Amino acid sequence: MINTNDSLVRDLIEWVDREPRAYVEVIDAWRTSCPRLTIWEDAVDRGFVERRFAGGRGVFVHATPEGLAFLSASKPG
Repeated sequence: MINTNDSLVRDLIEWVDREPRAYVEVIDAWRTSCPRLTIWEDAVDRGFVERRFAGGRGVFVHATPEGLAFLSASKPG
């Protein structure tokens, strides 16, 4: 079954993979209360992104190997 949120999940993974993103920045940009747009939750539940503590700098979100494989597998062409 195709997940209709896949393109947005892909966007989230690409966004956090481009540069380190603070958790608060990611949540501010991607969290929603809409039950049909659960992009952050979908990416976390599917193991595509993870939070990592970065010493005294706080918590950052990173793409996981599974997330990068999802990106690679879903590229057109």
